[in-house]
Amino acid sequence: MSTDLFSLQGKTAIVTGASSGLGVRFARTLHGAGANVVIAARRVDRLKELADELPRSLAVQCDVVNDDELDHLVNATIGEFGKVDIVVNNAGIGTPIPAESEPLDYFRDVIAVNLTATFALSQKAGVHMLAAGGGTIVNIASILGLVASGQVPQASYTSSKGAVIQLTRELAVQWARRGVRVNALAPGWFESEMTADMFGDEGALTWARRKTPMGRTGEAHELDGALLFLASDASSFVTGQTLCVDGGWTAV
Repeated sequence: MSTDLFSLQGKTAIVTGASSGLGVRFARTLHGAGANVVIAARRVDRLKELADELPRSLAVQCDVVNDDELDHLVNATIGEFGKVDIVVNNAGIGTPIPAESEPLDYFRDVIAVNLTATFALSQKAGVHMLAAGGGTIVNIASILGLVASGQVPQASYTSSKGAVIQLTRELAVQWARRGVRVNALAPGWFESEMTADMFGDEGALTWARRKTPMGRTGEAHELDGALLFLASDASSFVTGQTLCVDGGWTAV
């Protein structure tokens, strides 16, 4: 088998939520495999810093809940690179709040960012992919879309990520015969801005390590291979699937 299967040379990828954490890592990983990378987020100063680091990249300020800004993101991508081959729907929010006290407005906000925006960008970019006869969408879900969060109460987040997994399946089967593949990547416990409080709490870290069969949390580089697999021709016969990178958490 040739490692060329994982090459993204000549491809163009959009990564949302690319101003921090795993989104930055995803952008660097795709770029390192040869892709032109369009990085999108609300914090344009951070985007520009990353764009300066990555040749063949374009920074686009974008709030994913704004339809006009999503249209601009897709149009800017095509204007700069002529096409869109890969979308990584990474933008997301979530804060642990007990269900009985979670404000309804916050629940709606989480669904808007994590689910509705994922569909909206998939649809807007998908139109171009379908016209071109091919493309790949990778939705960043979570193990908490597959299992309950337990001691980290997040009704809105878990609901949104469960829906992202089902949306992934639905888009995959609708578009399978037209050359567009849609899969989800479901990380376990990885350090990011969203999990900063947990990773700063030794008791919470001890809980996560104890509950994870491999006895530890994940390191950012351990998502690289899974992302490249789903984004590249290495997974050419894979669609509608959710790939968990979780140290065995969902196997228990």
